[in-house]
Amino acid sequence: MSATITTVEPPSAPAPRGRKPWQRLVRPAAAVLSGALLYASFPPRPLWWLVLPGFALLGWVLSARRLRAALGLGLLAGLGFMLPLLHWTGEEVGPVPWLALAFAEALFIAVGCVGIAAVSRLAYWPVWAAAVWTLDEAVRARVPFGGFPWGKIAFGQADSVFLPIAALGGTPLLSFAVVLCGFGLLAVVRQVRAYRATGTVARTAVVAAVVTVAAPVVAALASLPLVDDSAEEGTATVAAIQGNVPRLGLDFNSQRRAVLDNHAARTEQLARDVRAGKAPQPDFVLWPENSSDLDPYRNPDAREVIDKAVRAIGVPTVIGAVLTPDTGDLRNTLIQWDPESGPVDTYDKRHIQPFGEYMPMRSFVRLFSKDVDRVQRDFGSGSKVGVFDLAGTEVGFVTCYEAAFDDAVRDTVEHGGRLIAVPSNNATFGRSEMTYQQLAMSQVRAVEHGRSVVVPVTSGVSAVIRPDGTIVRKTAMFTPDALVDEVPLRSSLTPATRLGALPEGLLALVAVAGLGWVTIRSVRTRKDRRTGPGDVPAAT
Repeated sequence: MSATITTVEPPSAPAPRGRKPWQRLVRPAAAVLSGALLYASFPPRPLWWLVLPGFALLGWVLSARRLRAALGLGLLAGLGFMLPLLHWTGEEVGPVPWLALAFAEALFIAVGCVGIAAVSRLAYWPVWAAAVWTLDEAVRARVPFGGFPWGKIAFGQADSVFLPIAALGGTPLLSFAVVLCGFGLLAVVRQVRAYRATGTVARTAVVAAVVTVAAPVVAALASLPLVDDSAEEGTATVAAIQGNVPRLGLDFNSQRRAVLDNHAARTEQLARDVRAGKAPQPDFVLWPENSSDLDPYRNPDAREVIDKAVRAIGVPTVIGAVLTPDTGDLRNTLIQWDPESGPVDTYDKRHIQPFGEYMPMRSFVRLFSKDVDRVQRDFGSGSKVGVFDLAGTEVGFVTCYEAAFDDAVRDTVEHGGRLIAVPSNNATFGRSEMTYQQLAMSQVRAVEHGRSVVVPVTSGVSAVIRPDGTIVRKTAMFTPDALVDEVPLRSSLTPATRLGALPEGLLALVAVAGLGWVTIRSVRTRKDRRTGPGDVPAAT
């Protein structure tokens, strides 16, 4: 039986000596191409399916490679993926921060690829390998500096047939399923080639290969009933304001008053449209992150502008502001603003962006980029979950970068949010792909937690998303606009919300078990080689 099982994936033979120079470049080139395919599967391209051949190719590249070779090949794949994916990080600060971040993320992927190469020698290797990739994503999402989950495979699947799996086990299970299917494709191709070469294949091997491809598809179909956009708790009419910014780039906030005035003016225009019958009356209004970089608690003129706009629309409005206390850290804060009472509640962003909102290792980083001193005063992180009662509707808030973190979004739903809002500011990144990548995250979150998601952004793309992940309204980039839509409210919890971090933890255990078994086998093999066939092992 064991001989039959181990034929599921025969190890690749060592590379023959005397190869031509171009032949030595095949695997490195394939590694880069596999990463490029992963990148191409992400928005704004509707090519989510490219992730499958991407992982099939990566599996071939890493199959039974020595660990040092796997590290190098994995680094090439990681760079092929992360360099183009994160190009927006250098939009206004030049190539050094972009290259440093992309290399750091690629290095994480390279370490994960070492694990994939190790478990590729095991029976049913696609399962172990997909679990290792998911573990690698979990680590990247936590370290260093609180982690950087950008590039999680699940976030490229907003329009994919696999998306319903997010409602079953969240983004970790969605990533695992997609990666498993990609590696499974390679296993199927190998069985087809083996059959053509010999005319026979092991039945167990064929079944295992087919199951690794079919299981994720079956799981997606079985999860479809979990995706529901019905209005369990009625509906709410919400308005998302996109005021636009005076100019692109890092210096957009040097005209902070203009940004505030733009959002106030667009809100007042909406109020006039409501009175004229051109737009429905919203129950509440959402402004984006950084819509008032002037602290309204310390600047009477800013408070007056906001008060005037909120009184004009006549409903609770959430303002994104930067608070500047006399001492201590700055705060990236959402303020619940009542037309009668003014500011009544606040939420401070909890996952703040390293090297953007605060500067770790400032003196060291300054050696590479003078832009470090643009962050003259660090932001501090909040601790309270952001849920506001807006005209009787509990709305959960995650601010921009926080949408990438599983716990931040899940917390708002577990604390009663019947609708999720993601106020964001993408003006710093110009017309890059960043806004589309982040919008896809919100689509995945909608399905994951069964909630409508509203994304108000300073400069685009703002959007209204149904609980099934469908975008029903969106703006153009760098265009003042107001989206008004009636959205379904829901209170039930998906299995993904109820299970929380459990699926990720179980997949991590699977990965650790596979790596542990490989280590044990390696130790036994070395021990057998030392003792030799005629020697008697020492007693243990």
